[in-house]
Parts: sequence; C-alpha cells; structure tokens
Amino acid sequence: MSGRDGAHRGRSDKALGHRLKRLRSEIMNPAPGQGEREDAKQAKSVALDLGWGRLLFAQTYESNRALADALREEGPARRDIAFYIRDPHVLLALAPQELFLDPSHTYRLDLATYRPGQRRPRGFFIRRLSTEADADAVNAIYQSRGMVTVRPDFFWRKRDSRAITYLVAEDERTGDILGTVTGVDHRRAFRDPENGSSLWCLAVDPQSPHPGVGEMLVRRLAEHFQARGASFMDLSVMHDNEQAIALYEKLGFHRVPIFAVKRKNPINERLFTHPPAAYEQLNPYARIIVDEAQRRGVAVDITDAEGGFFRLSFGGRSIHCRESLSELTSAVAMSICDDKAVTRRVVERAGLAVPEQIDAASGRDELAAFLARHGRVVVKPARGEQGRGVAVGIETIEDLEKAVAAAREVCDRVLVEACFEGEDLRLVVIDYRLVAAAVRRPPRVVGDGVSSIEKLIAHLSRRRSAATGGESSIPVDEETRRCLSAAGYALDSVPAEGEEVVVRKTANLHTGGSIHDVTEEVHPALVDAACRAARAIDIPVVGIDFMVRSPSRSEYVFIEANERPGLANHEPQPTAERFVDLLFPRSGPKSAKQALGSKE
Repeated sequence: MSGRDGAHRGRSDKALGHRLKRLRSEIMNPAPGQGEREDAKQAKSVALDLGWGRLLFAQTYESNRALADALREEGPARRDIAFYIRDPHVLLALAPQELFLDPSHTYRLDLATYRPGQRRPRGFFIRRLSTEADADAVNAIYQSRGMVTVRPDFFWRKRDSRAITYLVAEDERTGDILGTVTGVDHRRAFRDPENGSSLWCLAVDPQSPHPGVGEMLVRRLAEHFQARGASFMDLSVMHDNEQAIALYEKLGFHRVPIFAVKRKNPINERLFTHPPAAYEQLNPYARIIVDEAQRRGVAVDITDAEGGFFRLSFGGRSIHCRESLSELTSAVAMSICDDKAVTRRVVERAGLAVPEQIDAASGRDELAAFLARHGRVVVKPARGEQGRGVAVGIETIEDLEKAVAAAREVCDRVLVEACFEGEDLRLVVIDYRLVAAAVRRPPRVVGDGVSSIEKLIAHLSRRRSAATGGESSIPVDEETRRCLSAAGYALDSVPAEGEEVVVRKTANLHTGGSIHDVTEEVHPALVDAACRAARAIDIPVVGIDFMVRSPSRSEYVFIEANERPGLANHEPQPTAERFVDLLFPRSGPKSAKQALGSKE
C-alpha cells in the first residue's frame, strides 16, 4: 500500500470514528430540555400554530399521556406534528389506533461550525414574506406540492412574529414567488435551553426557471438563525425523498435519532396505510386520481401500472380508467380527438374559431402560397400527442419541408395551419363544466454568463423531470436547433447573465414547457367556447387547447382537444375531485354527510 493510500485510509477511518462517536453521544444523551440541562423557565405544553397545523414540542410536555391528549385535539383539515420524541414506542402504545410514527428522518445542522456557501442566487433573491400577495403565492406553491395550505391572513398576522420566520424567493425579472421556507426559533417559542431552531415547509415552484432556489432558501434560513445565536437547525424529511436528503447532506446536515408522531387523518393517510400493489409505478397523472379515490373509500385495483391503467369500484359500480380517460368516454369521441382534422371540423360546426389549415400533401407550390399568405405556420401530425412532431413559427419553405418530414415520423398525414400569435391556453372541462385553465409556456433558459445553452438545457431538463416525476424534459433535436438558430443562437452559445432564451416554440409539458394556473382570470367567452367544444365532441373529460391573445381576453383560435388531459398539471384546482365526482357522484363529502344524517 502506498503512503498516499495509507494517508487517505487514515483520514477516512478518523472521519468514520468521529461520526460514530457523535451518533453514540446523541443517542445516549437525554432529549433536549430533559435531565441535567432542563431549565425551570422553559415553557410547558407548547403547541405552536403554523397555520397548516400545530408543532408540538414533545420536550415541553410533562408526560406522554399529556402529549397524546394534545394530538387528539387536532383541528379539521390540519396536520399536527409532535416533534423531538425519543421514545415513540411508549407514546404510540397509549393510542395505537389514533397515532402513528411518521416515516421521516430528522437532520441537524450545527450552526457553530456552519459556513455560508460561495454560491450566490442568480436571477432571484431571498427576502422575508411581506405582503398578502406573497401569502397567496406561498399557498399556491404549497398546493402545487401537495401540502396543506394556510389561511393567507395567518401568514399576514405572523409576518412579524419573533418565533416564526417566513422566507420567500422572488424572481428578479418577473416578481414571481419561486419558493418558500418556514423557520422556528425555539428559544423564542418556548425558551429552549438547547437554544435550537428548526426548518419547515421548504417548497419550490415546480415551474421555477432558476436552479438552486431550495438550497439558497435553506442557506439563508441557516444564516438567519446563526446570526441570532442559535446552536443548531433541525428538519424532518421523508425517508424516501432522496433528492432533498442529498441536498441537506451536501449542506452539512447530519442525521439524528429524533422522531415525529402524527395523528391518523385523511391528510396523512398515505403515510400509515399500505398503498395498492404497484402504486409506486404509477405516473403522476394516474396517481392523483388514485389518491383521491382512496381518500373517499373508493376501491382501487391497478391493472397496469406502467400504462397508467386502474379500476375504480364504489357502490356496486366499477369503471376502468387510464389516467383521466375512463369508460365514460366513448370510442367515437376518442376517435374525433385522435384526428386533428376531424376535431377541427366538428368544433368549427359548433361555432368555434379555427385557424386556416391545409394538408401537407397538397404540393410544394400550394404550401409555399399558404406560407406566403400567413407569414408563419404550424406543422403538426394529424395524429399524435405530447407535442411530438409539432413545429411552431415556420417562416421558410425549406424549414417547412424539414418540419413536415419530421412530423411524418409520427404520423403519415401531416397538417399545416396558420400560426396565431399569443399564448397556449389549456382548459380542462369535466362534465361539461370548466374545472381548470392554465397557460402553457415554452421552455426557456436563463443565462449565467458561463454555461452554454446546451448545458443550461440539460440543467433545466433535470429540474423539470424531478418536478414532474419524469414526465417533462427538453429534447435536444432539430426543432430545438431550429428555434435557437432563428433567434441567433446555437447550442454552444453562452448567453449573458440574466439573458432569457426560448429554446422551443411548443409549450407542451412533455417537451419542457411550464404550466401556470389562470383559472380565476380566464375570460367567460373562452370558458363558453371550451364547453361548447366538449359538447360538440360529446366527451365528458377533455383538455381543450386554444391560442389566445391573453387568458383575460375573448380572442382565440381552437388548436386541438385532448381526450386524456393530465389532471396533475393543474393543481391547485380540484381536477381529481371533479373527475371522481363524475365517476361516482355519491362518493363525495356532501353525499357522505347525507348518508350519515348530518344536518350541516
């Protein structure tokens, strides 16, 4: 063995010995606030309200019985957490039918040895929550991440709290809130003799165009508590959240033997019940419906997880689904949506505005004349989904012929239509009523003055994939190269810091597009047109795509209808709830109350 190898092994053994010694020390030491270090001035029975529920500090309760009784007082639609529990088996034994051990790990950052990172935020900055608009934006992020929301006035009332700190990340260019984190100062919350702090509710908007938002929020909160003189910062993270755990360990957090206990309720159900077989293999579009069905007591049988197929049964009725496509959609309606030329004719007869269109097989002269008449055109396969083979903004006959050839790899029949300038609007119609509306924007990267566009695309693709369960990424193909070339860029170009570059013209989620909810601002004329389209096709669940000047204006042209819209893309709107309402009307809360004889 060489001297270098021996030295490396010596350092590794020393580091391992240090970690083992630290872990043994933390296991053998009494819980914070107990034993010799207990401070008589420490507050008792502390349950700090954080809006989504209460944080119960176990070390402040005189007994496990008192803590169990406090957990039983959890409010409706809230999620209380009892934290800093060293003997969870004893607590659970007091109420095994009501309480469960949260399957999370606790990580700690030693603030005495923590050193701020050299990386600085690019394209965004971190600040404290300061306005009611901030509170609304934080709630929207919570909903998009499947978290319990908070009344906006709660955020507003607590914005100057000495015990609770709310931080947000704001986009420098747009002013959008990109992420949020909550911090709790234990000394100010209950006069903690350990002088600790904790991090809660770290959440980043899945549509954020900037890397490192989560890391910067964690670092800023750590620096905030370090400046206050706190000894450590703790957090609780789900045991299988590998991405978050990797981030925390990179920042210097280490795992500690501290546990959390929660009360069994519908919000926590997936944490203490066994999911259906093959549940983990479902994509987000199937999983959101399965989750909603299980919350209502609807039986779920996953028939083909990889394809997103499952059977739902309730009250003697059974319906087979593939994501949001169910047996309630007829084969005729599905075939109308499948052929974009047919869809166009059906909705045009229903009075909807449609763009002029010709078949790509019409001949070069006709295509050239069509292009000259409209200036810019869209090329798309007559059949296809997820944006495959679609090219937008074609301006030359040479690019048109290349786009047609690429589209023919998806479908033999290719359509060419006039390009309508504006935004891509998806309206989800369930049971012939609008449930959600969202603008879909093409993928764009933000330069840092160092990285090439190809590298920026790779980084954005990784973030989009992680945020959508692997459903979204940006292909580096001929369409991407064409869009960059038209804007004067190439894959190896290095945009200046803060410079924004659109890398594709299509806004489909599967090719890297982002989705922004506009349900509250969509114009009534657009809602009416979408519902008329659904009735013309006679389809109970559909995603109607328009090109619009603005979601708040009435001008539009119809693009296509999707018979299997991705409901998970439209949170916080209740798409899954309305879908299960359609399938099983008597499974909803109102019907349950009537069945139980409730007078509410």
